[in-house]
Amino acid sequence: MGTNGSTMLEPLRQGLPPLDPAAVSDAASCALPARYEAVREARQFTRSTLDQWDLGERLDDIGLVVSELVTNALRHALPSDHARISEQPAVRLHLMRWAERLVCAVRDPSKESPVARETDDFSAESGRGLFLVDSFSDSWGWHPLAGTLSGKVVWALFRLRPCGD
Repeated sequence: MGTNGSTMLEPLRQGLPPLDPAAVSDAASCALPARYEAVREARQFTRSTLDQWDLGERLDDIGLVVSELVTNALRHALPSDHARISEQPAVRLHLMRWAERLVCAVRDPSKESPVARETDDFSAESGRGLFLVDSFSDSWGWHPLAGTLSGKVVWALFRLRPCGD
């Protein structure tokens, strides 16, 4: 389930041509504030972006994963006083599309690894986020940020049908 920074790109290659960052056919991102209403904003942004890319039929799975990644970032990756001390957006959502794959990536300020909780209690109100991400995406992982950016990116990959299929 998931991968860490050193193997971050390997699951992005699963049976697909090598990933060329310059070959991104479409990309979109949005800044999200440190409040739970940001999850709704992320879903709306995802819906409009997928519609623009003629991928609206993938909204259910991709929207669920975006919701879980953003919720996890807001719940587990922000210091409790982040909204008061930072002028920077708390979380950033990136959507990137190649011919045969789409990646959702959520950037947050924490350097802590995302942790998938093992739970048999599917009636619990929390603790299943990364399980859902793993179940609905083709792969997921995370990597720490370097340089002037601090924190990490948690991403999920969705395979797309090649054009014409």
